[in-house]
Amino acid sequence: MKTILGIESSCDETAVAIVTSDRQIVAQRIASQDDEHRPFGGVVPEIAARAHAERLAPMVQAVLDDAGMTLGQMDAIAATAGPGLIGGVMVGLVTAKALAMASGKPLIGVNHLEGHALSPRLADASLTFPYLLLLASGGHCQLLLVRGVGDYRRLATTIDDALGEAFDKTAKILGLGYPGGPAVERLALEGDAKAVPLPRPLLGSAEPHFSFAGLKSAVLRAKQAGIHADADLAAAFQQAAIDCVIDRAKRAVAVALAEGATALVVAGGVAANKAIRAALEGLAAQNGLAFVAPPLALCTDNAAMIAWAGCEKALLGHSDPLDMAARPRWPLDPDAEPVRGAGVKA
Repeated sequence: MKTILGIESSCDETAVAIVTSDRQIVAQRIASQDDEHRPFGGVVPEIAARAHAERLAPMVQAVLDDAGMTLGQMDAIAATAGPGLIGGVMVGLVTAKALAMASGKPLIGVNHLEGHALSPRLADASLTFPYLLLLASGGHCQLLLVRGVGDYRRLATTIDDALGEAFDKTAKILGLGYPGGPAVERLALEGDAKAVPLPRPLLGSAEPHFSFAGLKSAVLRAKQAGIHADADLAAAFQQAAIDCVIDRAKRAVAVALAEGATALVVAGGVAANKAIRAALEGLAAQNGLAFVAPPLALCTDNAAMIAWAGCEKALLGHSDPLDMAARPRWPLDPDAEPVRGAGVKA
């Protein structure tokens, strides 16, 4: 059995966790930076990096104390090495390097997206490879065939905004504050999704990718028109987003079934949205696939998923050199064909 200490600092959550290879989260702590970023309506990279630097070392010690363990009892130190806000990634990775050097333990640099991609396996021991993954967060929206640890085939990505980004910007348009995604979901429960006609970008298109920039802009124009209730705008936006996700996912399901996938999995911060989960669960059932979503605590950025990815890699004998560089961009499928628009970054 492996025991891994994981560190996550890619955006605005400072997180540390200890996880074992038998899927036990021994201890974990997460420090939110919502209060620091709320006045700006979004994450300020410099503020985020400074907060990580101030909090991380005490948090590592606190998690070890919570677990009643020492650094010497870890089998490896795992940390997000990218992609993400480079200042925060560097803080976490440098901390992990120092801990690995001081303890003589291996360093494992984890792709933040791989942490999300493998997190459902932490919560569900029955989930086996391959499976189809919708990875939806504030910075990413991708459909991936997960064939094994380190083996990913990207089937679709966004050509502009990520789904979580569209939720956050819609929240800003509606004056709902930060973080925006949960606020839009709550307000949508009070609205009529049919009250506001909004576009469904790329719906029915032969192109497999996502696009949410036009939908976000349509919400802005509808808000400026001043004739719709905010709750109706939120509900209409959320339903349009769901329609786009399901339409795109249907194309990927056909590919995944041909590859032997038996499950449709959703991960990332947007996976916490109950309406999106319900729609994906229906799609899975229609196609004879199991539907798997990690607990809500594992959907948003957390260190347990990084520690678990470290476990999966450690069991395969993987480790990284201490001069490993932090990466602001790090695609899971480096061989995927480039797409037009911002999707080339993913």
